Amino acid sequence: MRSAGDDLLSVAVADPQTAQRLAAVLRDSDDWIEAVAGVNSVVVRFDIATVLRADAEKRLGIAAANIPEPDERQQARVEIPVIYGGEFGPDLQFVCEKLGLTRREFIQIHCGEYTVDMLGFIPGFAYIGGLDERLNIDRLPEPRQYVPAGSIGIAGGRSGIYSLPGPGGWPLVGRTSRKLFDATADDPFTLSAGARVIFTAVDSL
Repeated sequence: MRSAGDDLLSVAVADPQTAQRLAAVLRDSDDWIEAVAGVNSVVVRFDIATVLRADAEKRLGIAAANIPEPDERQQARVEIPVIYGGEFGPDLQFVCEKLGLTRREFIQIHCGEYTVDMLGFIPGFAYIGGLDERLNIDRLPEPRQYVPAGSIGIAGGRSGIYSLPGPGGWPLVGRTSRKLFDATADDPFTLSAGARVIFTAVDSL
């Protein structure tokens, strides 16, 4: 545990899913103003006017030592159909050459079930962990000024799905027709942290 500011504490956790579960527990408590999950940590804000730092550290330590186990029955599973390569995945050939894989091998490895580590960057952008180490590649040297919504990139051991159009630096390997963010809906996000994502290859959007 470490200080992240006058009224902020950060505690390290094992993985993104654990961070999400701990943050959810902390948000349900009256002890904290807010709790934000990262990839391998959770940051909390407490009321410095009414709570001593030592007490806040103690409460956070107790919560971090009693993180509930995941309930896989409550995890949403969302199928993401993907067209790989071509105009929808303009970097796929480059990625395959860089990784020493054929197009078919890449698709076979990438298709599968993963977990959403967190949302961020833009509303609904999903950082999806657990990518096979054979697909580990860096971001592009220069980001694109425009990436279409639904584009799927890979970088740093993760897949990322662009929920909205805009700039981006992930190598693009495909695109999905699934709409990941709808500001007019009661629940605007198709995906949430901890959800299970299943990539499947399709021939058309």
